[in-house]
Amino acid sequence: MSRGDDSEMIQDGLRAMLARDRAVEHWLVQEVGPAYDALKADPSRAISTDQVRLRLGELHQETVLQSDFDEG
Repeated sequence: MSRGDDSEMIQDGLRAMLARDRAVEHWLVQEVGPAYDALKADPSRAISTDQVRLRLGELHQETVLQSDFDEG
């Protein structure tokens, strides 16, 4: 690999990191911040950890069943 290739690879990596950082920043500002503010304003909107675990378990089971269906 030449120095030019190395430099180009580093520049590509930096561009990818900057794009990811911009995407994360956008997500934080557009989605996470407003969700946090809404929960702060009305804590009754929150769900319990048990509810989260239950829903994640349901989603996992659906994914496993769909995967089994797709394979067989």
